Amino acid sequence: MRVLMVTPGTRGDVAPMAGLAAKLGTQGFEVSIAANAEYAPLVTSAGADFHELPGSMTELVNPAAPGQKAGAKELRWYMRQLRSYFQSAATGTLQAAAHGAEVIMANSVAPFAYDIAEALQIPAIGAHLQPSEPSSAYAPMVLGTTRNFGAVGNKLLGSLISASKAPYDPPVARLRAELGLPPRSRSASERQRRRKDAPILHGFSPLIVPRPKDWRAGMSTCGYWWPQDSNDWTAPTELLDFLAAGPPPVYLGFGSTEALDADFMHEVAARSGRRFILQGAPGINEPNILGIGNTDHRWLFPQMAAVIHHAGAGTTAAGLRAGVPTIGVPIFTDQPFWAARVHALGAGVEPIKYKELSVERLLAAIDQTLSTDIYAVRAAHLAKQLEAEEDSSLPVIRALHHVASSR
Repeated sequence: MRVLMVTPGTRGDVAPMAGLAAKLGTQGFEVSIAANAEYAPLVTSAGADFHELPGSMTELVNPAAPGQKAGAKELRWYMRQLRSYFQSAATGTLQAAAHGAEVIMANSVAPFAYDIAEALQIPAIGAHLQPSEPSSAYAPMVLGTTRNFGAVGNKLLGSLISASKAPYDPPVARLRAELGLPPRSRSASERQRRRKDAPILHGFSPLIVPRPKDWRAGMSTCGYWWPQDSNDWTAPTELLDFLAAGPPPVYLGFGSTEALDADFMHEVAARSGRRFILQGAPGINEPNILGIGNTDHRWLFPQMAAVIHHAGAGTTAAGLRAGVPTIGVPIFTDQPFWAARVHALGAGVEPIKYKELSVERLLAAIDQTLSTDIYAVRAAHLAKQLEAEEDSSLPVIRALHHVASSR
């Protein structure tokens, strides 16, 4: 079966799908992944074919400086760039599908993939890394808040936002016209899929996000789609030497957001008096502080005393898998949700909002984390539970066979 995965977004959006693709490949599926050019090596190393989605999200996920909010001018620029990005992603998805596919798997920001599948008369399945369907159990991810508006408020807000304008609406309308499909808005298509109980698979664990009671039957959690082990990454000698030279350090890094500059991170590490690894600050090499570039989180995180990050879905999952406490500093979209989940599960302190971040607040959170044993105990327990879960590719395989046989 030929499967096309459509994954606009950052590395955190692509890596889990590449890991899943590698698993599907061992079961005879022919998988291709449409993603931005910078992730081509990630895709091909998983044994999947790569199709380019023009553009890059890297610049769009860089926020204002710590403790500051983006102004109106910056937000207008952001929305213009986001709309342009999704127009390019939609065009790239159409070109990828032209290479041949029997099923399309689309992430939560690729609704245009459903329109392409409709035109090709092939099934499409949602493959989401966060719970984005309107529900009484959580506030809409797009709000970027940990606030709970109550069961009625959460569901109402989710429904209202789902029906409102989104940056991927214009490419949906354009593609439907180009493909000769009848006019239908993205929100109307989503309502239609809900009525038909179209399947949406979620690549996270029900241990971390229990299945909401108001989810329809076609929505399921599969467990985490873990990124493939990196065969082309080798730990630098200076990193190995640093780890061997003392007790487990604290990790501080914000992934593809590049939110924290090296000076801020270095001040935190220096004033803490603890051993630190700073991702995104290469060139720093001191007795208790080491700056590094890109790294394999699966290899590195289990060797840490705690991990501090932006609470993106993939990085949060890596921290939970490693069994070490997390200090979440969420910035936007689904990050506050994941940071709040870690705290609610007892594997980390209360998150620090990025717009309220300061050196002093982060130092206090580090002290609380490392002086309170329960965070480490609970994190280790969750890691053991995650390790015992069913292979997360199995529900996907069942779903793919089901939609293929239902045509």
